[in-house]
Amino acid sequence: SDAGKEQLSAQVAYYMNNAKVIKEGLKDARIQCIEAVSNAPYIWLETPKGMTSWDFFDYLLDKANVVGTPGSGFGPSGEGYFRLTAFGTYESTVAAIERIKKM
Repeated sequence: SDAGKEQLSAQVAYYMNNAKVIKEGLKDARIQCIEAVSNAPYIWLETPKGMTSWDFFDYLLDKANVVGTPGSGFGPSGEGYFRLTAFGTYESTVAAIERIKKM
């Protein structure tokens, strides 16, 4: 139905806006994103300072109370990378990015 398509389009736009907020916030925090897939609700980044993906998971949880997915969970070639998701609320996304910027 047209109403269903409109609702889906609105949801996609909502999450893509969250992704934009995350990308811009990471840029402000001087953390570089990797465009693995453009227009995706997942944001990939390289782990900083030579941290393993699990080290960065612990660091992000401890310092910013933010949870993401260690790249090593996707296989050996994922080591050194980390994935954040845009599937949260706008408010929680903004709050998480603000905490990351303060790390």
